[in-house]
Formats: sequence, C-alpha cells, structure tokens
Amino acid sequence: MSDLLLRIKENVAKVIIGKESVTELLLAALAAGGHVLLEDVPGTGKTVLAKSLARSMDLSFGRVQFTPDLLPSDVTGLSYYNQEKGTFVFKEGPVFTNLLLADEINRATPRTQSSLLECMGEHQVTVDGVTRSPGQPFFVIATQNPVETLGCYPLPEAQMDRFLMKISMGSLSKEDERRMIDRYISAQPLDTISPVCTREEILALQNDCKDIYVHTDLRDYIVNLVQATRKYGSGTEEARSIAEGVSPRGTLALLRASQGYAMVRGRDFVVPEDIKTVAVPVLAHRMISDTAHTEEREVFIRELLYSIHLPTEDWTKP
Repeated sequence: MSDLLLRIKENVAKVIIGKESVTELLLAALAAGGHVLLEDVPGTGKTVLAKSLARSMDLSFGRVQFTPDLLPSDVTGLSYYNQEKGTFVFKEGPVFTNLLLADEINRATPRTQSSLLECMGEHQVTVDGVTRSPGQPFFVIATQNPVETLGCYPLPEAQMDRFLMKISMGSLSKEDERRMIDRYISAQPLDTISPVCTREEILALQNDCKDIYVHTDLRDYIVNLVQATRKYGSGTEEARSIAEGVSPRGTLALLRASQGYAMVRGRDFVVPEDIKTVAVPVLAHRMISDTAHTEEREVFIRELLYSIHLPTEDWTKP
C-alpha cells in the first residue's frame, strides 16, 4: 500500500472498527477516481465511514441529506434574480465540492436522484444552459438503505451504472462490537481525527493509478468476464434471471477498480486476485434483472470468476 493510502486507512481505523476490507475497497475507488454506493440497513456505520474518509483528506466537503421533498436545484444550485445587481446570479449547490456525501440517496425521488447523473459521469454541472465544474478531484460517496425499506425509491439503472462500486457494510463480529463499545464509551473518535493528506496528493494518486500495469492476459480476462454477463439466456438459474449484462462502462470500471486495488495492496501491477476482489462490488449492481435479488447477482458473478479460463503468468511489468 502506498504511504498516502496507508495514512488514510490508519486514520479511518481510528473511528471505524472491523471494516478493513470495506475501507480498502473505498480507497481503491478513490484512487481509481470513481464513486461509491454504500448500502446496508440503518445503523451499520455508512455515514460515519464516509465522514471519516472525508475528514482524513484536506478537501472541500459537501453533504446532502436526501429526502422525498428534495428538489434537483437543492443539489445542483439555481439562478436567482439579484435586485441590487439587476441581474441573475447563480448560487452553487452542495455538489460544487471535492467530496460529496449523498446521504440516504434512495429516499429522494428519481427526478432528484438523476440530478447527480451529469456530475458523476462527466464531472460537470449544467444549469440554465451554463456548464460548470464541481472541482477536482470529485468523489461521491452515497449511502442508501435496502430498497425494501419503507419510503425508499430504487435508484435508476443509469444512476447505478455511475457508481464504480456498490459496497455492503455488513455486521460486526462479537469481538469488534465489544471494541466499539470500549472506544465510544467516553469519546467520539470522529471529532478527533484530522486530515492526513492534501488535495494535490489525491490528484497525484489518481494520476499514478492509471499507470498501474495490467497484463494482456488479464485484460482479456476482464473482457471475457464482462462478455459472459451478457450471455443471460442460458446456464444457471441466476443467469436466466438476468435481463441485461454489464455495460461497456462497467468494463472500464472493472479495469480502473483493479488498478486501484492493486495500488491499495502496494503493487504497481494487477494480479488476478485484484480483479476477483473487486468484481462483485463493481459488476453485480450493474446487471439489470426483474427477478434476481442482489445476493443472486453476486453469486452469478462469483460463478463466472471461476468458470472463465485464466492462464498462469508472471503478471509483473516486463
């Protein structure tokens, strides 16, 4: 792991207990320049994890609490008439920041959810015909409750495809939950952490991530894996329940996420384990299905990982 990513991980670990693998995936997405969707039931630490990462970096930070009455202009900003100046003035919304926490994103209506499509996909915001940049780097961490929860709206497929990864927090072990009580009984660790890196370091990290070497055989493996998700008419019951496979954007997402995870693991080249580690959080949420639940799509991806031939090679850069 690079010194920068290690500093961030150790800082987050001062607040978050027992979620090292989740933190590593989050850091891989950050290095790859992608966005992350954290999904789990309320109270599992999604917002605390996002805020811990935000406070570990010296970046501008914005937060939107998504609610059913939230409007798109509440996210992107709007133009209003300034009587003193006699002209229209644009008031920036919270999306104009480096790190945006979209908290409980699926409690807002699909119309408001879609207000993030342009800035997540193209790093720009267009309001009243004028296009503006939210800033660099731009990293969205969204949290959501499972769609079965009362008062939630499923995210549109186009919105889901904008997230590099969808990660579940999971529950704590008995030992970790006991450690959490000891840590929080007389203090709030989130209030004590401070930034350990600068904006310039994050930008350099993201540039370096693009140079992580990916062997040609591994590039073929990525393509074969994505192509297999589109052969939904045969095979297992999970495969037959898939309406649409992974999009070309998902192919690039798997490539970038693998490079980011290799960097998290301290290597300048990708190995098969990197691809297999990030494949489920990168690909499963991009598959469109009317009948298959999240768990079934994840099982389908795991089956593909071990059914596709992967030759044994030296994966280091020649």
